[in-house]
Amino acid sequence: MLEKVFTGGRKYWGLVFSLLGIIAIAFFFYMIQIRDGLVITGMSRDVSWGFYIAQFTFFVGVAASAVMVVLPYYLHDFKAFGKITILGEFLAIAAVTMCLLFIFVDMGQPFRIFNVILYPTPNSMMFWDTVALLGYLLLNLVIGWVTLSAERKHLPPPGWVKPIIYLSIPWAISIHTVTAFLYAGIPGRHLWLTAIMAARFLASAFASGPALLILLCLIVRRFTSFDAGREPLQALAKIVTYALTVNIFFVLLEFFTSYYSGVPSHSGSLGYLFFGLEGSGSLVPWMWLSSMLSLTALLLLIVPRTRRNEASLAVAAFFVFFGIWIDKGMGLVVGGFIPNPFETITEYAPTAPELIITLGIWAIGFLIITLLYKITISVREEV
Repeated sequence: MLEKVFTGGRKYWGLVFSLLGIIAIAFFFYMIQIRDGLVITGMSRDVSWGFYIAQFTFFVGVAASAVMVVLPYYLHDFKAFGKITILGEFLAIAAVTMCLLFIFVDMGQPFRIFNVILYPTPNSMMFWDTVALLGYLLLNLVIGWVTLSAERKHLPPPGWVKPIIYLSIPWAISIHTVTAFLYAGIPGRHLWLTAIMAARFLASAFASGPALLILLCLIVRRFTSFDAGREPLQALAKIVTYALTVNIFFVLLEFFTSYYSGVPSHSGSLGYLFFGLEGSGSLVPWMWLSSMLSLTALLLLIVPRTRRNEASLAVAAFFVFFGIWIDKGMGLVVGGFIPNPFETITEYAPTAPELIITLGIWAIGFLIITLLYKITISVREEV
């Protein structure tokens, strides 16, 4: 089936070469980072995780969200997801690959990542996060390729792949749970030190991931002959609605706990993010934008008329994706470092090389999606 990626029209090749061009530019700046080190980024002693880890955190959720189409289709025989389950699994492959690449670029010297494997430390959440991500990537590669090959041959998937599919469901939840534990297990960071961190991560993942899948399905319909159908898109929209509602509720719980307790250290990070702290507040406009996008999207999704209209559904899906990207990315990661344990403020902003390298990894992810979706659509057209 790999031969399918080498055939296509002008628009397809234009997209592929555009993404390759972005990747080449980003690779040039990554070589500068290898030469000069992480000094070219905006990170510092006080803010040691920045834009790279923010993207990693967000896309782990996108990868985990594939379970929201796999679980209904395979466990509850929801036939409407039959057309898009493979799209969700291939989206997870691209998202996990991006996550691993963001870890590589954040470590400065990429070969350091092999120390996690060569010198395993089971008491470290980073070790379990690496195992979970690599395992989930392998599971989706096997499941996606085997099921698509069977579909091409007009055969049902082989029986041996069913246990792997069932294993991928709790594994998807585990990858984002372990990622949440990376934050919640760090003492002295009050924004992260909460028992509902994993629950917040899963709720936001089950909103942003299906929202992105809705957008991808609409884009695929616009530029190819593949149509996912109205029913699965509406089912995804309902999943996004419920998950977004829960995510907003969890954020409000954090505000209540932080401010009603009257403990200044618990409200410091939230105060910095949403209202500014001691004259510093570079993320305040972004956090309010995230809140407005999420609330507007929730309104569009709750009202049946706007949810069923595909134009407003696309707007709502974009608002959900972008809003959670701001909150779960920059807001959560950077906000946890401000103020520091000495109650001083060191603000952070990504530099131009950071942004370009990040854009390159995004391009790699969307190139993987483009190639995998090209194979899928070509096989569907054959069938």
